Amino acid sequence: MAPDVEDAGAHPGEPDGYQRLWTPHRMAYIGGESKPVSDAAGDCPFCAAPKRADDEALIVHRGETGYVLLNLYPYNSGHLLVCPYRHVADLVDLTTAERHELDDLVVASIHALTAAKHPDGFNLGMNQGSAAGAGVAAHAHQHVVPRWSGDANFLPIVGRTKALPELLADTRAELAAAWGSSDGAR
Repeated sequence: MAPDVEDAGAHPGEPDGYQRLWTPHRMAYIGGESKPVSDAAGDCPFCAAPKRADDEALIVHRGETGYVLLNLYPYNSGHLLVCPYRHVADLVDLTTAERHELDDLVVASIHALTAAKHPDGFNLGMNQGSAAGAGVAAHAHQHVVPRWSGDANFLPIVGRTKALPELLADTRAELAAAWGSSDGAR
């Protein structure tokens, strides 16, 4: 018979047979500290990022109408966001040139991630609007998430936690270097 919560130990922190992986950095996202306070461009992290140095903003590549940066709260190492420079909420409001370049940046992201990280597949997607799950609903952005066979282990399923094996700065440097050498970085 499995132990009850009451059997977990008389005092907080007392061993109870479970190993725990603490991820307190996620509270900044959950608590909303890093989320924009309004939909205005002045409060938008995707409008602020291109004004900073690439390594500081985690930007991997800059294009004409859009850019690619690492997600601050990634699902996997190498989780990229493809954003237009222009503060536009919906895909349908982008210009034809912006949509075409963002598509090209998604393809180049796949090539760079393949060269640097050797994933087995990708999740590609756009959450348009807060009801659809967009954390920054006022600025359109597409996710490029590398996936590996067997990466759905017990942590996200049971523990609702994701272990990431490297620092964002290291991932950014690796992908920025791979961007110019990959077949898709045309």
